[in-house]
Parts: sequence; structure tokens; C-alpha cells
Amino acid sequence: MTAALICGLSGHTLTDDERAFYRDVKPAGVILFKRNVEDGALVRPLIDSVLNAIGRDDVLVLIDQEGGRVQRLKPPHARDLPPAAAYAARYRDDKEAAKAAAFCVAQLVAHELRGYGINMNCAPVLDVPVAGAHDIIGDRAYGSAPAQIIDLAREVADGLMAGGVVPVIKHIPGHGRATADSHLDLPVVATPRAELSKTDFVPFRALAQLPSAMTAHVVFSDIDASAPASTSAIVTQEIIRGEIGFDGFLMSDDLSMKALAGPMRQRAEAVIRAGSDVALHCNGDMTEMRAAAEGVPQLTGAALARFERAFAVTRKQEPFDTDIAIAHLGSVFAYKAAIA
Repeated sequence: MTAALICGLSGHTLTDDERAFYRDVKPAGVILFKRNVEDGALVRPLIDSVLNAIGRDDVLVLIDQEGGRVQRLKPPHARDLPPAAAYAARYRDDKEAAKAAAFCVAQLVAHELRGYGINMNCAPVLDVPVAGAHDIIGDRAYGSAPAQIIDLAREVADGLMAGGVVPVIKHIPGHGRATADSHLDLPVVATPRAELSKTDFVPFRALAQLPSAMTAHVVFSDIDASAPASTSAIVTQEIIRGEIGFDGFLMSDDLSMKALAGPMRQRAEAVIRAGSDVALHCNGDMTEMRAAAEGVPQLTGAALARFERAFAVTRKQEPFDTDIAIAHLGSVFAYKAAIA
């Protein structure tokens, strides 16, 4: 059996408590952060320890490797990556070159991640930023026009999948208008649903066929003023599964973020009840992890089928030319100064 939960780890090596937790709970996945990957030589042994504890190989191993501000594996353990905004700047000069670079660099990233045993990347960001919004998205966005975001994000997702890594589009149905950082506060977006449908939801609708997505801890008050999207059955069913048409593997954003309130078990129960397939808990706090585990079911039915479809991406890796990918990476870095 597989628990509808993805959890973190406290450090570079698996503790006895963590080994027992992963053995007993058997979560769907594990997510890595800077604290887990600062020593590249210890990353693969850490992942192997988790897989051995769970007793299965079909486990999702996640990381945030967007590039720019959000890149957990850094040099010398992985190549430095430009932020999404650098691809946007390249796109303004040459759309096709920018798209080719997005694909090739994403495939290169996938190759590096798979070398460590990581098979899921929490990227690309599909959020549409607007003037006056909090800069938590900022240069993580592939532009401000939905069509451009779709073009570049599609290539990133395809490049990751070509490398056998599952992309996670985020933060569905959109975080670009938020005026607060959901790590610290609960953002409220009052924009009418009709306007959101014409802008914020567009990239997610265009890429709804992708295998996995992460929800936003954002209240859309014209749709459901009582709860953020991640815990709102109205947003999940009417917007994410309905209007947007996303039928892939759906995870919440981190349960431990301050945008959410209440005991950890209740937070986990809330995202599952709203319609997410799994709850995500990131900070590695064992007390919180145990509480979250108590609030989630086993993966069955449609949720299990979505998990299996997403995991199937990891079973195929296409060949690629490393030199070409590195050349594309350099071409995008040349645009980084344009966004400084």
C-alpha cells in the first residue's frame, strides 16, 4: 500500500526515526531540500536508504530545481541554472531559439537529477505575474503573457520528461496575482473569476495534459472566499479538475507553510478532502510528519491511477547531446543581465 503523502527529511542521512516512519507509513514520495543535498556524495545513499525503508522502487523523489532563486542542487554538484525570466528575455529576441534552449536545458537538468536518483522536479512555474503582486514569483515566471509562458513551460516539461523526470506544474490554478508570500501569510486574490479565466488559468488549461501539478495556497475570493485553493473543494473540483481540465496527479503545496492554519493532521485531511491526490509536507519535522500521515488515506482508485501514470514517465529516457544542451544553457545565461 502507498500513503497519500509526500514527506521531507531532516538532514543528509536517514535517522532511525525517519527509517521507521518511512517503513511504516510507506508514503508516495520524498522531497529533498538544500539541507539534504549540500554534500553531493551523500544524496544517492540518502535516497537509497529511503527506498530501502519503504521497500519499493516506485517512489517519487522530488526536488525544486527551477533555476535562479529556486535551485536546491547547486555547483559543484549540479550546473548553475538561469531563472525562468532569462528564457523570457531570450524569447523576446528569438522565440524558437528560446524554446529549443528551454527543452535542451530541461533535459540536461533531468539527466543530472536522475544521476542522483531524483525522478520528479517541481517545475515549471506556470504562474502569470501582474504588476503590484508579491515578488515571490517574480523572475520565476516565463513572462507575463500567457501564450509565452505556455510556449516555454511546455518545452521545459517536455525536456524533463525526455530525461525521465516527472514535471510538476505549479501553482495551479495560479499564484501570479498574490500580494503575499504563502510561506509567510495567506494571500487573497479578489480578481473576478471571469478575468482569472482569461489570464491566470490559461497556461494551466493549455498544459492540463501534463502528468502532475501542485496547488496554490491562495484564496480566490470570487470563487471560494472561505478557503485557499489547496483546501477548497470548490476550486479543486470546479476550476482545477473542471474548467482547467487537469486530470493528472495533484499534490498540495507544503502543509507547513504559514498560509494554512490549524493542526497538521487537519491540514492534511483538508487538502485530501478538497480533492488533491496527496498531501505534501516538507520541513522534515517528525512530529508534524506523523500527524500529517494520520490525516491521509492510502492511494486507491483514481488517485492511484494518476500516481501510476505520473510514475510511468520515469521509465523512459531519450538520448541527448550534452554539448548542445550546454551551449543552449550558455545562450540563456547571456540574457541573465537583461533581467537584473
